[in-house]
Amino acid sequence: MDSNWKANILWVDLSEGTVKSRSLDRDLMHKYIGGAGLASKILWDGTTVKTEAFSPENLLIFMTGPLTGIVRQSSRYIVAGISPLTNIWGRAHSGGDWAYELRRAGFMGIVIRGKAKAPVYLWVNDGKAEIRDASRAWGMDCYEVEDYLREETDNKASVAAIGRAGEKLVRFAAIINDGKKGRAAARCGLGALMGSKKLKAIVVRGTLDIPIFDREKFRKITRRIYSSCAIRKYDDVIDDYVEELKIALNIGGPPVRNWQEGTFEPAYQLADDLRNARLGYCKLCPYSDTESMYNSNGERHVLWEHWGPLGTNCLIGDIEALQYSFSLCQRYGMDSISTGGVMAFAMECYEKGLITKKDTGGLELTWGNHQAMLEMVKRIGEREGLGYLLGEGTKRAAEQIGGTASDYAIHVKGLELPMHDPRAAVGLAVQYATGSIGATHSEAQISSYFIEDYLYVNPKHEQRLLDVIKVFGYSERLDRFQTRGKGEMVAKMQNFGAMLNSLVVCSFMFEYQRVDPLEFVGLLNSITGMGIDFDEFMKTGERICNLTRMFNVRRGISSKDDTLPERILTHKRGSGGAADNLPQLDEMLEEYYAYKGWSREGIPSREKLSELDLEDCLL
Repeated sequence: MDSNWKANILWVDLSEGTVKSRSLDRDLMHKYIGGAGLASKILWDGTTVKTEAFSPENLLIFMTGPLTGIVRQSSRYIVAGISPLTNIWGRAHSGGDWAYELRRAGFMGIVIRGKAKAPVYLWVNDGKAEIRDASRAWGMDCYEVEDYLREETDNKASVAAIGRAGEKLVRFAAIINDGKKGRAAARCGLGALMGSKKLKAIVVRGTLDIPIFDREKFRKITRRIYSSCAIRKYDDVIDDYVEELKIALNIGGPPVRNWQEGTFEPAYQLADDLRNARLGYCKLCPYSDTESMYNSNGERHVLWEHWGPLGTNCLIGDIEALQYSFSLCQRYGMDSISTGGVMAFAMECYEKGLITKKDTGGLELTWGNHQAMLEMVKRIGEREGLGYLLGEGTKRAAEQIGGTASDYAIHVKGLELPMHDPRAAVGLAVQYATGSIGATHSEAQISSYFIEDYLYVNPKHEQRLLDVIKVFGYSERLDRFQTRGKGEMVAKMQNFGAMLNSLVVCSFMFEYQRVDPLEFVGLLNSITGMGIDFDEFMKTGERICNLTRMFNVRRGISSKDDTLPERILTHKRGSGGAADNLPQLDEMLEEYYAYKGWSREGIPSREKLSELDLEDCLL
């Protein structure tokens, strides 16, 4: 790596009130890149097995990567720490403008330790940073606080903040950036970790150049990439997404009635409602998607990962109610997936008599009752009544309720499942069971989307897709119900996904624009001068995956935890495009562990750790 290329990390101690900038060690970057990889190494070194999620000693890490703020579709950051929801490795992602501004401010990441005595926010601007009083901002929602803090700092600044849910330590509280645009680092409750530190927001603004090792090589690669990635017209974007969502419904993709059923007809109208949204874009991104659509009032439009959890899974098809519930989640700062997970769980408990009308404070928490759902979302955000218990997450709530409640708690390692049913694409079963944060589709999502034939691919792009997946050893897409080969597929794509999450770039750069995996290597080398090939690129991803696994092993995780809820493994839904299918998880896990070089207990072997230069992770 060229000695002139460098990246700075901001280290903040809220207990001491200190802010220091340190240059990132180049050898460390070579091994862990940035983003999720570098964050996992910092968290491994900076915490112990005894560190509790809400302890001041827990680290809250915001991290971008070497490609962030330079490449199109790269204005993304990750947040990491010991999760308040799961008590293991926690990681969330977000897009928008914030990551771009942080890089332009001169920093690749921010590491925060300690706890402030009173509410504060961090102001970062062109190589400088200071801790400021946030007493007046405490209590504001995630939309209000952006306007307020921009007035105090710079009206072009980007704000990443918590709402009242984070302040009140809802265990699935999110961090929301860019106000009404509502980009969310949602999963794992890292907004609650931020709240526990009395940190209301991080405000960033930057105008500095980002270093590039070889600008001419960089230009050649980007010209080559984007010559085949044309900006699409509005109608084409909308038509593709509506088609994709309806096919997902046809094949039994989303959960219905707390993962019990396979069809929900009103969902087709929810897909059509996308036609009423307008396109939006993250910084530097020419490509809009359902994640980046807005309503006429400028608020983010309800997206798939919300109308699945609180819509199909709760039998609610009222689009206005779902849009309002989404706005509530954004304003309070709560993960839509987990909010919907606990809501569907509560509705089933109410149906079974485990929760009564007295418990709900008079609410009829029945399936499809959108008025009760909306009120309960507010109560969760405020931690009032039953909302306090549900704010603990599905796993803890089930343990408190007792009886058969755990049968209805759909989670992996304490994290509620995303909105893609493993019974509709069995590779998802391995992804969810082995995910480093619990049930996640953001580590090997490419597996099921495009190697496993789960989602729609426009026929005119099919050949380009096949050309891209050949790099990973696949000449054709795999049947979504096929068991053989899925463990290996997920293991490979977790390694690749770890690199995308460490560079840091949007996965849609690969998924929808079909950027050749080899081009990511070229971009990394041209920006940093690192000089690695594709094999080392993938091995670095493997190192990152094994480090996060060892972090969780240190906290008690093993193969006993690599499982799915009994309902997913044994209950046939009886309708829809995957009516009678069940994932054969044990067979796929055996293949997965063998490919990874892990024991049957799910522990990376001594030989594997040595091979990956992770000897310091031996326990």
